[in-house]
Amino acid sequence: MANQYLHNVQGLFDTIAPNYDRMNNIISLGTHRHWRKQTMAQIHLAPDAHVLDLCCGTGDWTIALARELQPTGEVIGLDFSAPMLKLAQQKVAQQHVADRVWLRRGNAMHLPFKDNTFDLVTIGFGLRNLPDKAQALAEIYRVLKPGARLVCLETSQPDQPLIKPVWQWYFTKVVPLFGRLFAHQYQEYSYLQETTRHFASYQQLAQMFRTAGFQNVHYQRFNFGAAAAHFGTKEAD
Repeated sequence: MANQYLHNVQGLFDTIAPNYDRMNNIISLGTHRHWRKQTMAQIHLAPDAHVLDLCCGTGDWTIALARELQPTGEVIGLDFSAPMLKLAQQKVAQQHVADRVWLRRGNAMHLPFKDNTFDLVTIGFGLRNLPDKAQALAEIYRVLKPGARLVCLETSQPDQPLIKPVWQWYFTKVVPLFGRLFAHQYQEYSYLQETTRHFASYQQLAQMFRTAGFQNVHYQRFNFGAAAAHFGTKEAD
């Protein structure tokens, strides 16, 4: 069941890849770039760090991380969608960070890396699409070095009584309509709004981090809770 779900989601992202960046800008009204910038401000990378960016998509966060590194550091961007990775590769070349970026296709729930490998793992707007989120968090914990951090930027759910109905209306009605008008992909963007609406709350995601073993778990909310960045640290030796 999980494998079929993952296959279906992979097919969806293969389909929307050509319009992915443009639709992100339209749906979030450009605010996703601000959320990532605010999250990056809390990540203090050593110039020679080894970083894993999961569900890297078309590579925006991968590239932002690479810009913080010297050539002695590296970012591995991993995604299950070949069309997404092809677009990411083009961006990496255009942004002149190919000397510190490696892109590879893979499954975030079964990471092809040794234990205690990375100084940082990031995952942006991808965790909600994985069928087994606990397994993904366990794998992330495994490949992090002791004392290293996971940073997850993800859509969330406002809980203010005046904001929540507007947010629900926007994602239920407007997002699929944008998908039809701007990408001719109504069904695909109907699915994406459903994953957003039914994903864990920011409190629940923080608890999922703790259950996976992460310490010093905290979060920062954006736009009245429409998105949130979560931070967790693997126990040091």
